[in-house]
Amino acid sequence: MFKKVLVANRGEIALRVMRACRELGCECVAIHSSADAESLHVKYADESVCVGRKLSSESYLNVPNIIAAAEITGAEAVHPGYGFLAENAQFAEIVTESRFVWIGPTAETIRKMGDKAAARRTAQKAKVPVIPGTPLLPGVEDAVAAAARLGYPVIIKATAGGGGKGMRVARSAEDLRQCFVTARAEAGASFGNDGVYLEKYLENPRHVEIQILADHHGHVLHLGERDCSVQRRHQKLIEEAPCPALSARQRQKMGEAAVRLAAAVGYRSAGTIEFLLDADGSFYFMEMNTRIQVEHPVTELVTGIDIVKWQLRIAAGEPLDFEQKDVRITGHAIECRINAENPQRDFLPCPGRIFFFHAPGGPGVRIDSHIYSEYQVPPHYDSLLAKIIVHGKDRPEAIARMRRALDECVIEGIPTSIPFHIEVLGNQTFVAGRATTRFLETELEGLREGIRVRTQNGET
Repeated sequence: MFKKVLVANRGEIALRVMRACRELGCECVAIHSSADAESLHVKYADESVCVGRKLSSESYLNVPNIIAAAEITGAEAVHPGYGFLAENAQFAEIVTESRFVWIGPTAETIRKMGDKAAARRTAQKAKVPVIPGTPLLPGVEDAVAAAARLGYPVIIKATAGGGGKGMRVARSAEDLRQCFVTARAEAGASFGNDGVYLEKYLENPRHVEIQILADHHGHVLHLGERDCSVQRRHQKLIEEAPCPALSARQRQKMGEAAVRLAAAVGYRSAGTIEFLLDADGSFYFMEMNTRIQVEHPVTELVTGIDIVKWQLRIAAGEPLDFEQKDVRITGHAIECRINAENPQRDFLPCPGRIFFFHAPGGPGVRIDSHIYSEYQVPPHYDSLLAKIIVHGKDRPEAIARMRRALDECVIEGIPTSIPFHIEVLGNQTFVAGRATTRFLETELEGLREGIRVRTQNGET
């Protein structure tokens, strides 16, 4: 195992990785921007290095400064967390060329699976179902001709996309001509790659993903699935494991498809294969995330397997010490992402000072967070404050436990998404396990009205 690991990230995920390192006997190096000097991950680390000014482009994306931080602190390995440089193949190459261990898959794998059009082709070769679609499209009229063959609605996707950027749904040729130009411009601005392609748009699917682990000794297995259907603009808000709509047979088939694809690309490390589950039970490959996921804790709670520790162990060359038959799904877990956002104002980001913070506790409650009382939430980064994760013997108990935990959680000084989550956990569609990716399209106004009533009654 490594003696010292540099964590090239911030916030809750940096802290999560450092805790895993500590339990494995590794020292931790934190990097931070000038805006994050008082962040908890900096206070927790054995060493810290300021790598730049407030903007992420000058700090958390500043590759020369991050490599220099690893060199001056004597780190042996670099863990990228999620976001920032986690799926940047060039950064992975620079890390390894600088003689550090990259805690993740190879740069070649990141590059292959990060290009969504190439990933589709790879999935097809591995006999993993994909949604009917097109290769990269050179122009808008090519897109219109392809859409006529596929049938409307279609979705335009950026080949280098992520986080919902470069994605648009078109329901007619006129709509497609406008959306194609917008999606391509957004993709170019966000990823430096304006390549786009089309897929048939599934009207009311679930977003279900499979967690995989693969070592350097030929072992590839999966840890079951997560349902991530409650989303806003393709950004996940609530995740749970297992998926309430998936049968044991479907889980087996989806898991086998994910393992087959991971093996086909020679994957090493933790990763996630994302699928869309249609109403008729069919599932289709969507993309692969070649990193740790924000929602990994729900899988950890239902399997008892520490995914971050296994990232570290695999990178250090250790083999997986269990087999697929040893993976057991026990109970039900739910995660709510608590963001510094105002749900009543279109989820407007609300940075500022947290005057008081009280974390929930009790049986089956976990919280991953970097905030504390008097912490100043900077305006320069993602608005995620905390992840509340609960585990229960079944889904009803997990829902009741999450509602209790949300009621206990106190964050004073800035608006948060806690009232929104409380309303979702009481929504009949969600409670019945029928939420799809269109959940907020149909339920958002009712949820906001519930928040308004609770606010008037002094309950939030």
